[in-house]
Amino acid sequence: MRAVGFNQNQPISSETALVDIDLPMPEAKGRDLLVEIRAISVNPVDTKTRKNAVLEPGQYKVLGYDAAGVVKAVGPDVKLFKPGDEVYYAGAINRQGTNAEFHLVDERIVGPKPKTLSFEQAAALPLTAITAYETLFHRMRVQDKVASAWNAVLLIGGAGGVGSIAIQLLRELSDVTVIATGSRPETQEWIRQLGAHHVLDHSKPLARQIAELAIGAPAFVFSITETSQHIGDIIELIAPQGRLGLIDDPKEPVDVRQFKRKALSIHWETMFARPVFQTADMIEQHKLLSQVAELVDAGKIRTTLSDVLGPINAANLKAAHALIESGKTRGKLVLSGF
Repeated sequence: MRAVGFNQNQPISSETALVDIDLPMPEAKGRDLLVEIRAISVNPVDTKTRKNAVLEPGQYKVLGYDAAGVVKAVGPDVKLFKPGDEVYYAGAINRQGTNAEFHLVDERIVGPKPKTLSFEQAAALPLTAITAYETLFHRMRVQDKVASAWNAVLLIGGAGGVGSIAIQLLRELSDVTVIATGSRPETQEWIRQLGAHHVLDHSKPLARQIAELAIGAPAFVFSITETSQHIGDIIELIAPQGRLGLIDDPKEPVDVRQFKRKALSIHWETMFARPVFQTADMIEQHKLLSQVAELVDAGKIRTTLSDVLGPINAANLKAAHALIESGKTRGKLVLSGF
Protein backbone atom coordinates (compact mmCIF):
# COMPACT_ATOMS: atom_id res chain seq x y z
CA MET A 1 0.00 0.00 0.00
CA ARG A 2 1.06 3.59 -0.57
CA ALA A 3 2.18 5.67 2.42
CA VAL A 4 4.29 8.67 3.39
CA GLY A 5 7.03 8.24 5.98
CA PHE A 6 10.48 9.28 7.16
CA ASN A 7 13.57 7.56 8.55
CA GLN A 8 15.61 10.57 9.62
CA ASN A 9 14.83 13.57 11.84
CA GLN A 10 15.22 16.46 9.42
CA PRO A 11 13.97 20.02 8.92
CA ILE A 12 10.97 20.18 6.61
CA SER A 13 13.06 22.04 4.03
CA SER A 14 15.10 18.85 3.48
CA GLU A 15 14.24 16.96 0.30
CA THR A 16 13.87 13.68 2.25
CA ALA A 17 12.11 15.05 5.35
CA LEU A 18 9.06 13.08 4.17
CA VAL A 19 9.07 10.54 1.33
CA ASP A 20 6.57 8.41 -0.59
CA ILE A 21 6.96 4.70 0.30
CA ASP A 22 5.26 1.31 -0.16
CA LEU A 23 4.37 -0.83 2.86
CA PRO A 24 2.72 -4.25 3.36
CA MET A 25 -1.06 -4.33 3.85
CA PRO A 26 -1.83 -4.48 7.62
CA GLU A 27 -4.15 -7.14 9.10
CA ALA A 28 -6.89 -6.43 11.64
CA LYS A 29 -6.61 -8.42 14.89
CA GLY A 30 -8.22 -8.15 18.32
CA ARG A 31 -10.31 -4.97 18.58
CA ASP A 32 -8.62 -3.31 15.61
CA LEU A 33 -10.37 -1.88 12.58
CA LEU A 34 -8.66 -1.80 9.19
CA VAL A 35 -9.69 1.56 7.75
CA GLU A 36 -9.35 2.69 4.15
CA ILE A 37 -8.18 6.28 4.55
CA ARG A 38 -10.15 8.88 2.59
CA ALA A 39 -8.82 12.08 4.21
CA ILE A 40 -6.33 13.12 6.87
CA SER A 41 -5.56 16.31 8.78
CA VAL A 42 -2.16 17.63 9.88
CA ASN A 43 -1.47 18.79 13.44
CA PRO A 44 1.45 20.27 15.40
CA VAL A 45 2.09 16.81 16.87
CA ASP A 46 3.00 15.60 13.36
CA THR A 47 5.77 18.18 13.07
CA LYS A 48 7.04 17.56 16.61
CA THR A 49 7.18 13.80 16.04
CA ARG A 50 8.99 14.26 12.72
CA LYS A 51 11.67 16.28 14.49
CA ASN A 52 12.03 14.22 17.66
CA ALA A 53 10.94 10.59 17.13
CA VAL A 54 13.43 7.86 18.01
CA LEU A 55 13.73 5.83 14.81
CA GLU A 56 14.72 2.22 14.20
CA PRO A 57 17.58 1.92 11.67
CA GLY A 58 16.21 1.10 8.23
CA GLN A 59 12.58 1.47 9.34
CA TYR A 60 10.15 4.15 8.21
CA LYS A 61 7.86 5.96 10.62
CA VAL A 62 4.45 6.90 9.22
CA LEU A 63 2.96 10.04 10.74
CA GLY A 64 -0.68 11.13 10.83
CA TYR A 65 -3.30 10.97 13.56
CA ASP A 66 -6.50 12.62 12.30
CA ALA A 67 -8.35 10.52 9.73
CA ALA A 68 -11.72 9.82 8.16
CA GLY A 69 -12.40 6.72 6.12
CA VAL A 70 -14.30 3.48 5.61
CA VAL A 71 -13.93 0.27 7.62
CA LYS A 72 -12.65 -2.47 5.29
CA ALA A 73 -12.13 -5.29 7.83
CA VAL A 74 -12.46 -5.88 11.57
CA GLY A 75 -10.62 -7.95 14.15
CA PRO A 76 -12.38 -10.90 15.79
CA ASP A 77 -13.12 -8.98 19.03
CA VAL A 78 -14.65 -5.87 17.43
CA LYS A 79 -18.09 -4.95 18.80
CA LEU A 80 -18.80 -1.38 17.70
CA PHE A 81 -18.28 -1.32 13.92
CA LYS A 82 -18.59 -3.44 10.78
CA PRO A 83 -17.11 -3.31 7.26
CA GLY A 84 -18.58 -0.45 5.27
CA ASP A 85 -19.03 1.89 8.24
CA GLU A 86 -17.76 5.45 7.78
CA VAL A 87 -15.59 6.53 10.71
CA TYR A 88 -13.35 9.30 12.01
CA TYR A 89 -10.67 9.21 14.71
CA ALA A 90 -7.24 10.43 15.84
CA GLY A 91 -5.21 7.23 16.25
CA ALA A 92 -2.42 6.55 18.75
CA ILE A 93 1.06 8.04 18.79
CA ASN A 94 2.78 4.70 19.51
CA ARG A 95 1.46 3.05 16.33
CA GLN A 96 1.95 3.68 12.63
CA GLY A 97 0.00 6.71 11.48
CA THR A 98 -2.77 7.58 9.07
CA ASN A 99 -0.65 8.92 6.20
CA ALA A 100 -1.28 5.65 4.36
CA GLU A 101 -3.92 4.03 2.19
CA PHE A 102 -4.95 1.66 5.00
CA HIS A 103 -4.60 2.00 8.75
CA LEU A 104 -5.14 -0.08 11.90
CA VAL A 105 -6.87 1.53 14.88
CA ASP A 106 -8.50 0.29 18.09
CA GLU A 107 -12.28 0.65 17.81
CA ARG A 108 -12.51 2.16 21.30
CA ILE A 109 -10.99 5.44 20.08
CA VAL A 110 -13.06 5.63 16.88
CA GLY A 111 -16.34 7.45 16.27
CA PRO A 112 -18.99 7.24 13.54
CA LYS A 113 -18.28 9.93 10.96
CA PRO A 114 -20.78 12.80 11.05
CA LYS A 115 -23.31 12.02 8.32
CA THR A 116 -23.59 15.64 7.20
CA LEU A 117 -19.85 16.10 6.60
CA SER A 118 -17.58 15.07 3.77
CA PHE A 119 -14.56 12.94 4.61
CA GLU A 120 -12.39 16.06 4.32
CA GLN A 121 -14.55 18.04 6.72
CA ALA A 122 -14.70 15.14 9.18
CA ALA A 123 -10.93 14.57 9.12
CA ALA A 124 -10.40 18.08 10.51
CA LEU A 125 -12.19 17.31 13.77
CA PRO A 126 -11.03 14.26 15.79
CA LEU A 127 -7.69 15.19 17.40
CA THR A 128 -8.71 18.71 18.26
CA ALA A 129 -12.18 17.67 19.43
CA ILE A 130 -10.76 14.98 21.70
CA THR A 131 -8.08 17.32 23.05
CA ALA A 132 -10.53 20.14 23.73
CA TYR A 133 -13.24 17.90 25.17
CA GLU A 134 -10.91 15.95 27.47
CA THR A 135 -9.17 19.11 28.69
CA LEU A 136 -12.36 21.03 29.41
CA PHE A 137 -14.74 18.34 30.68
CA HIS A 138 -12.57 15.43 31.88
CA ARG A 139 -9.50 17.25 33.25
CA MET A 140 -10.53 20.82 34.21
CA ARG A 141 -14.16 19.88 34.79
CA VAL A 142 -15.57 23.25 33.78
CA GLN A 143 -19.03 21.87 34.54
CA ASP A 144 -18.11 22.14 38.26
CA LYS A 145 -18.11 25.79 39.26
CA VAL A 146 -15.34 27.46 41.32
CA ALA A 147 -16.58 29.31 44.42
CA SER A 148 -16.48 33.13 44.19
CA ALA A 149 -15.04 33.08 40.67
CA TRP A 150 -16.42 34.45 37.42
CA ASN A 151 -17.78 31.38 35.66
CA ALA A 152 -15.65 31.96 32.58
CA VAL A 153 -12.94 30.20 30.57
CA LEU A 154 -10.04 32.11 29.04
CA LEU A 155 -8.75 30.26 25.94
CA ILE A 156 -5.25 31.43 25.04
CA GLY A 157 -4.89 30.77 21.31
CA GLY A 158 -8.51 30.59 20.24
CA ALA A 159 -8.14 30.57 16.45
CA GLY A 160 -6.19 27.34 15.91
CA GLY A 161 -7.59 23.85 15.60
CA VAL A 162 -8.05 23.15 19.33
CA GLY A 163 -9.27 26.65 20.15
CA SER A 164 -11.77 26.63 17.29
CA ILE A 165 -13.52 23.50 18.52
CA ALA A 166 -13.12 24.38 22.22
CA ILE A 167 -15.15 27.57 21.75
CA GLN A 168 -17.97 25.62 20.12
CA LEU A 169 -17.98 22.81 22.70
CA LEU A 170 -18.10 25.30 25.56
CA ARG A 171 -21.03 27.16 24.00
CA GLU A 172 -23.02 23.97 23.39
CA LEU A 173 -22.19 21.89 26.47
CA SER A 174 -21.73 24.43 29.27
CA ASP A 175 -22.99 27.74 30.63
CA VAL A 176 -19.55 29.34 31.02
CA THR A 177 -18.60 32.67 29.49
CA VAL A 178 -16.04 32.12 26.73
CA ILE A 179 -13.10 34.51 26.39
CA ALA A 180 -10.68 33.68 23.58
CA THR A 181 -7.54 35.30 22.25
CA GLY A 182 -6.28 36.08 18.75
CA SER A 183 -3.58 38.52 17.68
CA ARG A 184 -4.68 39.41 14.13
CA PRO A 185 -7.94 40.98 12.86
CA GLU A 186 -8.79 37.92 10.74
CA THR A 187 -8.26 35.46 13.59
CA GLN A 188 -10.21 37.64 16.01
CA GLU A 189 -13.12 37.75 13.56
CA TRP A 190 -12.96 33.93 13.21
CA ILE A 191 -13.15 33.61 17.01
CA ARG A 192 -16.22 35.87 17.12
CA GLN A 193 -17.92 33.83 14.39
CA LEU A 194 -17.37 30.67 16.43
CA GLY A 195 -19.24 32.17 19.38
CA ALA A 196 -16.76 33.64 21.87
CA HIS A 197 -18.35 36.19 24.21
CA HIS A 198 -15.16 38.26 24.49
CA VAL A 199 -12.06 38.43 22.25
CA LEU A 200 -8.65 39.51 23.58
CA ASP A 201 -5.26 40.07 21.95
CA HIS A 202 -2.59 37.69 23.30
CA SER A 203 0.19 39.89 21.89
CA LYS A 204 -0.67 42.34 24.69
CA PRO A 205 -0.77 41.79 28.50
CA LEU A 206 -3.74 39.53 29.22
CA ALA A 207 -4.23 40.33 32.91
CA ARG A 208 -4.81 44.00 32.08
CA GLN A 209 -7.36 43.10 29.37
CA ILE A 210 -9.25 40.82 31.76
CA ALA A 211 -9.31 43.59 34.38
CA GLU A 212 -10.69 46.03 31.80
CA LEU A 213 -13.69 43.73 31.25
CA ALA A 214 -14.59 44.57 34.88
CA ILE A 215 -16.52 41.32 35.39
CA GLY A 216 -14.21 39.41 37.74
CA ALA A 217 -11.48 36.80 37.78
CA PRO A 218 -12.19 33.79 35.51
CA ALA A 219 -12.40 30.39 37.11
CA PHE A 220 -10.64 28.59 34.27
CA VAL A 221 -7.74 29.18 31.89
CA PHE A 222 -7.05 26.83 28.97
CA SER A 223 -3.56 27.68 27.72
CA ILE A 224 -3.35 26.16 24.25
CA THR A 225 -0.11 27.78 23.15
CA GLU A 226 2.88 29.80 24.44
CA THR A 227 2.24 28.96 28.10
CA SER A 228 5.74 30.11 29.11
CA GLN A 229 5.09 33.53 27.62
CA HIS A 230 1.78 34.01 29.44
CA ILE A 231 2.34 32.26 32.78
CA GLY A 232 2.78 35.48 34.78
CA ASP A 233 -0.46 36.91 33.40
CA ILE A 234 -2.29 33.63 34.00
CA ILE A 235 -1.33 33.55 37.68
CA GLU A 236 -2.35 37.19 38.07
CA LEU A 237 -5.71 37.01 36.32
CA ILE A 238 -7.10 33.59 37.35
CA ALA A 239 -9.43 33.31 40.35
CA PRO A 240 -8.31 31.72 43.63
CA GLN A 241 -8.91 27.95 43.49
CA GLY A 242 -9.04 28.25 39.72
CA ARG A 243 -8.04 25.53 37.26
CA LEU A 244 -5.41 25.79 34.56
CA GLY A 245 -5.38 23.38 31.63
CA LEU A 246 -2.51 23.22 29.17
CA ILE A 247 -1.48 21.12 26.20
CA ASP A 248 1.72 22.69 24.93
CA ASP A 249 5.32 22.01 25.98
CA PRO A 250 6.48 25.22 27.70
CA LYS A 251 9.78 26.44 26.31
CA GLU A 252 10.91 27.51 29.77
CA PRO A 253 10.38 25.51 32.99
CA VAL A 254 7.26 26.53 34.89
CA ASP A 255 7.75 26.84 38.64
CA VAL A 256 4.63 25.20 40.09
CA ARG A 257 5.27 26.87 43.44
CA GLN A 258 3.76 30.00 41.89
CA PHE A 259 0.35 28.30 41.98
CA LYS A 260 0.32 27.70 45.73
CA ARG A 261 -0.78 31.16 46.89
CA LYS A 262 -4.10 30.92 45.05
CA ALA A 263 -4.44 27.13 45.55
CA LEU A 264 -4.57 26.67 41.79
CA SER A 265 -4.73 23.26 40.15
CA ILE A 266 -2.91 22.28 36.94
CA HIS A 267 -4.41 19.86 34.42
CA TRP A 268 -2.15 18.63 31.64
CA GLU A 269 -3.78 16.98 28.66
CA THR A 270 -2.51 14.63 26.00
CA MET A 271 -5.24 12.82 24.10
CA PHE A 272 -2.85 9.92 23.44
CA ALA A 273 -2.65 8.92 27.13
CA ARG A 274 -5.73 6.69 27.03
CA PRO A 275 -4.80 4.63 23.91
CA VAL A 276 -1.07 4.46 24.66
CA PHE A 277 -1.62 3.15 28.18
CA GLN A 278 -4.77 1.19 27.28
CA THR A 279 -6.63 2.73 30.21
CA ALA A 280 -9.83 1.14 31.43
CA ASP A 281 -11.76 4.21 30.25
CA MET A 282 -10.27 4.58 26.76
CA ILE A 283 -13.75 4.00 25.27
CA GLU A 284 -14.53 7.54 26.48
CA GLN A 285 -12.93 8.72 23.23
CA HIS A 286 -15.43 6.66 21.22
CA LYS A 287 -18.23 8.17 23.30
CA LEU A 288 -17.14 11.78 22.94
CA LEU A 289 -16.49 11.45 19.19
CA SER A 290 -20.00 10.00 18.86
CA GLN A 291 -21.39 12.98 20.78
CA VAL A 292 -19.46 15.44 18.63
CA ALA A 293 -20.82 13.73 15.50
CA GLU A 294 -24.36 14.14 16.83
CA LEU A 295 -23.74 17.85 17.55
CA VAL A 296 -22.36 18.33 14.04
CA ASP A 297 -25.32 16.58 12.42
CA ALA A 298 -27.69 18.70 14.51
CA GLY A 299 -26.05 21.85 13.13
CA LYS A 300 -24.65 22.90 16.52
CA ILE A 301 -20.94 22.46 15.76
CA ARG A 302 -19.17 23.10 12.48
CA THR A 303 -16.00 21.65 11.07
CA THR A 304 -12.84 23.70 11.56
CA LEU A 305 -11.45 22.78 8.13
CA SER A 306 -9.68 25.75 6.58
CA ASP A 307 -7.84 24.35 3.54
CA VAL A 308 -7.60 21.13 1.49
CA LEU A 309 -4.05 20.96 0.13
CA GLY A 310 -4.56 18.13 -2.38
CA PRO A 311 -3.96 14.38 -2.31
CA ILE A 312 -1.94 12.55 0.35
CA ASN A 313 1.67 12.50 -0.82
CA ALA A 314 5.08 13.59 0.44
CA ALA A 315 5.10 16.91 -1.40
CA ASN A 316 1.72 18.04 -0.05
CA LEU A 317 2.49 16.82 3.45
CA LYS A 318 5.75 18.76 3.44
CA ALA A 319 3.80 21.88 2.48
CA ALA A 320 1.34 21.23 5.33
CA HIS A 321 4.16 20.73 7.86
CA ALA A 322 5.77 23.99 6.76
CA LEU A 323 2.49 25.86 7.23
CA ILE A 324 1.98 24.35 10.70
CA GLU A 325 5.52 25.29 11.70
CA SER A 326 4.91 28.89 10.61
CA GLY A 327 2.48 29.24 13.52
CA LYS A 328 0.06 31.26 11.39
CA THR A 329 -2.55 28.70 10.43
CA ARG A 330 -6.25 29.17 11.16
CA GLY A 331 -8.41 26.09 11.61
CA LYS A 332 -7.23 22.76 10.13
CA LEU A 333 -5.25 21.69 7.07
CA VAL A 334 -6.54 18.57 5.29
CA LEU A 335 -5.26 16.24 2.54
CA SER A 336 -7.66 14.07 0.59
CA GLY A 337 -7.19 10.63 -1.02
CA PHE A 338 -4.26 9.18 -2.92
